[in-house]
Amino acid sequence: MRAMIIRQYGPPEVLEPTELPLPQPAPGEVRVQVHAVSINPVDYKRRQNWAGQALPVILGWDVSGVVDALGEGVKDFAVGDAVYGMLRFPHEGRAYAEYVTAPVTDIALKPASLSHEEAAAMTLAPLTAWQAFERMDLRAGQTVLIHAGAGGVGHFAVQLARARGARVIATGSAANRDFILGLGADEVVDYRARPFEEQVRNVDAVLDTVGGDTFTRSFGVVRPGGWVVSIVTRPTDEHAALAHDLGVRAEWILVTPSRAQLEGLSALAESGQLKPHVSQTFPLAEVTEAHRAQATGRSVGKLVLTVR
Repeated sequence: MRAMIIRQYGPPEVLEPTELPLPQPAPGEVRVQVHAVSINPVDYKRRQNWAGQALPVILGWDVSGVVDALGEGVKDFAVGDAVYGMLRFPHEGRAYAEYVTAPVTDIALKPASLSHEEAAAMTLAPLTAWQAFERMDLRAGQTVLIHAGAGGVGHFAVQLARARGARVIATGSAANRDFILGLGADEVVDYRARPFEEQVRNVDAVLDTVGGDTFTRSFGVVRPGGWVVSIVTRPTDEHAALAHDLGVRAEWILVTPSRAQLEGLSALAESGQLKPHVSQTFPLAEVTEAHRAQATGRSVGKLVLTVR
């Protein structure tokens, strides 16, 4: 089978095509004939450096495809099932390939209303938002500020927060205002016009998808007892002290696979409450170009690799 492999860490050019034997599913796994793979910032970050991971590596976690072989003991899926999921994250996913093995705990049946490209996009990013909202216990009637509402995680977060009945404020550029409002945001804050902390006050929670000083600056816009959850910045002792002084709870989360949550996302997609936005697709052979595009940080929605 074809796969894109890295034998050394570095720029996009370290991704190289190779031929490998078909992987064989272990007990509790299926083999998936890959149709599409979405990419995330973690893909290019791990390509540049992945401490503790032995080389060579096949990147990629977000996959959609068709089951073509079953491992021992698998009863919940059948050959021919269209499935999607986030595989083994944060460990090596091996999805940049024509075939990949997948633990049954990490996949769900693909929503029939979505293409494989859309389904591949609807994995790591919305699971991240889902788990962040679970951590902050976001509820109907609360107000949440979502940073980078047009981004990969952000555009799902706006829709998921709306589905929870929350009031949604999102940061974004003027160029992306209509897109973010179309996702269901109640208000879009142009962070380029004025600092967001001058425009937002007393929200119940913040989802930080940007990191850096955006994380710290978010503390001041949250009501006492509210949450700032970052998917980028791990709080330091200094962050913890500031959060304590302001009466704010600040945490970092790392997304984990969840079949149950994928099924929840599927239900929202089938009901029309959640729609992936795929802004650009690339053939697997052009994964270097996809990595360059992802690294700009200017992509709207998701970038997806097509495999077949």
